[in-house]
This record gives sequence, structure tokens and C-alpha cells, in this order.
Amino acid sequence: MKLTAPIEPMPDSHNIITGRRPKETPMHENVQDYYGRQLRDSGDLKTDACCDTSATPDWLKPLLANIHPQVLARYYGCGLVCPPLLKGCRILDLGSGSGRDVYTLAQLAGPEGEVIGVDMTDEQLAVAERYREHHATVFGFDNVQFVKGYIEKLDELPLSAASFDVIVSNCVINLATDKAAVLAGVHKLLKPGGEFYFSDVYADRRVPAALRDDPVLYGECLGGALYWNDFLTLAKSNGFADPRLVEDRPLVITDPAVAAKLDGIGFHSATYRLFKIDELEPDCEDHGQAVIYKGTIAEHPRRLVLDKHHNIETGRVFPVCGNSWRMLHDTRFRDHFEFIGDFSRHFGLFEGCGKSIPFDIDKNSNGDSPPCC
Repeated sequence: MKLTAPIEPMPDSHNIITGRRPKETPMHENVQDYYGRQLRDSGDLKTDACCDTSATPDWLKPLLANIHPQVLARYYGCGLVCPPLLKGCRILDLGSGSGRDVYTLAQLAGPEGEVIGVDMTDEQLAVAERYREHHATVFGFDNVQFVKGYIEKLDELPLSAASFDVIVSNCVINLATDKAAVLAGVHKLLKPGGEFYFSDVYADRRVPAALRDDPVLYGECLGGALYWNDFLTLAKSNGFADPRLVEDRPLVITDPAVAAKLDGIGFHSATYRLFKIDELEPDCEDHGQAVIYKGTIAEHPRRLVLDKHHNIETGRVFPVCGNSWRMLHDTRFRDHFEFIGDFSRHFGLFEGCGKSIPFDIDKNSNGDSPPCC
């Protein structure tokens, strides 16, 4: 396929595209050194924090088998952040490293799709680009690009606004020095109805500054981890009104020296999905709606998981709040569902979504209590 807006590579950069080079912070330099020079392969990591939450499904294993061993060896994560229904999509991978996820997603996007990887580390990008021709031969098409840059500075890269169907990231946002800038940039780059599907590490409390500045803890995806509730606030303030948790697991820190530094802070690896839909409401509101999954997504014939609380079985009427209805109706999932209801009536909060009416309701009240106003 013809890639979107081809750009002349800079001298000595092979085919890696670069944008304006922002000033590096000491933490950027630490991360580049850790992932570019100190780590030789994934076995050098001291924890398994830099992993997504899920085991690789069987249907993805043949795709991973097509990837060059050197790309796999320089990949510092586990699992694969891979939402369903990617054929023909334009996809951006934030912190693409050696390119393992890019080359896997490229097979799912197919020749009509496109996958772009962004990373700031020269050594990782060199590995990714070195085997690009190899993968084009194996796949029968070349639909990838690699861009050098910072995920906090997406607006300075040669990427068009509202041009991506899906943006993914595998345990990288915690390494960013400005998480709000990352989310703002992602929102700008997504098409209406587009999705940010990503795995990251979250803390059960705010990580103290002394630990955030520790280069090993930062490189191991712990020092820069957000307190989970701060993440939710940040996502909502950058245009993602209803973040959805897909799955999570607690992290066990087995390295004694690392564990000693953390002083009881708990960490979880979690996968979230954020949809760019302007009409999403702050809470789950009940409009009497439901959906029926047709079972027509090849890898998910029996059920489709929207998030941790929406495991939608094929053929069954599944009541949903207005936000969930829109996440399926106003996105690439639309053709795979039947939709019941609209927004013409409102029945209050959708029960079971974690929030309740704030007023005391006493059904046995005789009405004798005086009004407060």
C-alpha cells in the first residue's frame, strides 16, 4: 500500500522519520540509557512490571512466529496489547521499541492498513528498521513506518490530527515525563470514534518524589507509575470521559533490592481502553438500551469483552448504559451488533456501575420532616 504522507528520511537515519527534536530531560536520558545500552534482552529486567496483563491467545501465536528473532529478543515486555477488529485500520504504537508489536499489528491490519511506531531510543529503532525488509517479504506487503520522537511531543511529529483508528501502547506511558501531554496528543490524533487501547503500571498511592527519581525504579516501570485515581482524573480532563478497565493483575516485586525501596507501595498492571466520543457522559446513565453481539468477529465468535464488567455473549440481549451503547455503536464495532433503544428516555443512573444517587431515600417516610430550604 502507499503510506500516508511519505517524508524524506534524515541523513544516516535509514528510513526512520524524525520530527523536531525536543530538549531531553535527565529522565529521558536515563530511560534511553537503560533500554538502549544497559538491557541486552528482556531477561535483564529486574521485575515483570513492564508487561501487559494478558497471556498471548493461541490465534496470535502464529503471527508472533513470523517475527525475526532479533526483534523478539530486544522486546522488553510480555503479552501483546491487541484490541479486536484491526483489519484496514491505521494504528499508532507509542513506545514501539524494537518493533515486535508493530510487526504483529501490521499482519492484523493487512495491506490496506498501516502501522506506525514511535520511539525515542536509537538502538531500539535501529533494530526495528533493520528487519523491516525481512518482514515485508514474509508478510507480502510493507505497511509500517518508524518515527523517532517523544510520546510527550506527538504534536511535533509528522502525524496528522484525527488520522488514527487505534492507538496502542504496551507499558510505556509510565516512562513519560508528562502523562497529560501524552493523553492530549493521543486524543488529538484519534479519529472520532477512535480508540486508545493500552497497558500500563499503576500504584495504589502516589509514588514519593525520591522514588520517582530513582533511575532503576523508573526504568523498571515503577517509579513513574501513576496513582490509579490520578490517572482516571487525567484521562477525563483530556477528553476521555469514561475510561474502561479491561483487565488487571497485581505485580509481585521479586527483586529484594527493588522491593526494599518501594516501602509497601502496591502496583498493578492494567489494560484500559479510552474512546474518543464527544457524547460520552461523566457517569453511566440508563436509557433503557441493550445490544446483541452477532458473533461475527473471527477471533471472538462466542463473546466479546468490552471491559472488565461487559463480557457480552453472542446472541444474548445485553442491557447497557448510554456510554457503552455509544462505544459499540459509534465505533468500528457497529456492524457486529444489533442495537436496541435510543436516547429518548432517561431512567437515572445505570445500576451496578459503581455510583448511586446521593440523596437519602426513605420509602417509609410519612412526609412529616420539614423541607431544608
